[in-house]
Amino acid sequence: MRKTSARLLSLLSLLQARRVWPGAPLARRLDVSPRTLRRDVDRLRELGYPVVAVKGPDGGYRLDAGSQLPPLLFDDEQAVALAVALRTVSASGAGVEDGAARALTTLRQVMPAHLRHRIDALQVTAVDPSTPRADSGVLMALSAAVRAHEVLRFGYAPPYPADTGEDAVPPRRVQPHHLVTHGGRWYLVAWDLDRDDWRVFRADRITPRTPTGPRFTPRELPGGDVAAFVTGRFRGSEGSSEWPCRGEVVLHLSAADVSPYVLAGTVEELGPDRCRLTLGSWSWTALAATVGVFDTDIEVIGPPALKEAFARLAQRCADAARSAPGAPPTPPEGVPPDRRAP
Repeated sequence: MRKTSARLLSLLSLLQARRVWPGAPLARRLDVSPRTLRRDVDRLRELGYPVVAVKGPDGGYRLDAGSQLPPLLFDDEQAVALAVALRTVSASGAGVEDGAARALTTLRQVMPAHLRHRIDALQVTAVDPSTPRADSGVLMALSAAVRAHEVLRFGYAPPYPADTGEDAVPPRRVQPHHLVTHGGRWYLVAWDLDRDDWRVFRADRITPRTPTGPRFTPRELPGGDVAAFVTGRFRGSEGSSEWPCRGEVVLHLSAADVSPYVLAGTVEELGPDRCRLTLGSWSWTALAATVGVFDTDIEVIGPPALKEAFARLAQRCADAARSAPGAPPTPPEGVPPDRRAP
């Protein structure tokens, strides 16, 4: 039989990994008698762990949350995973960076040397620190309303308060359904009671009002998948996470030059200086403009709507160039481009 200390650590690890453990399987897992298991449970209770006996035909044990936080047990993989999560929290937009930094310092102090070296090797810098952070208290309030299915009232700051006046904006009344992250920001997905439609609100612009309203029966989210719903809203495609406009072009660049800049498309190599790009966007004109950033010759494969978008975009660019200060006058009709005045 293993030493008592090692056995207690194993018992605590098993109780943390499962909601309820029947007594007999737990004793077999630890290779001890039911009597020894009961003694070990009592020892954990003396150390401050709230182990509750579960009544039933077979009986069992459950680790409950207590009024005090006793020493926690993590294996190497769990400790590193927790440290990585705390290190990368600055990119979450949740506004808890200071608390995460203090928690990481506390965790690091009790780590063995070989684990400290592993987490110290991970250095993370937020890509866009200017992204507005949602207040952690606001996130907790939104999450509580979502879980309780209670109508939420909140002030919603306009995107340009200096121009519109935040005080003039009436409070919103919604049935909150999901709290999600997208692109480094937090959003509330809710049914807007005044507009009788689904809306996606930025959490950093929300100021919850108290008290919350009455409880409600949650509606069915269109499509049933919150990730697909939010992605579709941002892509301008209702009921689908796919882009509403999708086309193919051939670029006179190598696939290696194009691939690093394509996050939501496919690039197929056609030769040393040619590749096929398949890409989507919320409109055909936006898709044409996106392809144009590669600054190379473009062959449009299709569909025809993309070709028409390129023509419209070219005309708008020509009009913009002619309207710029100091731009040359429009040449007379019929004058070849190479004979126009500089």
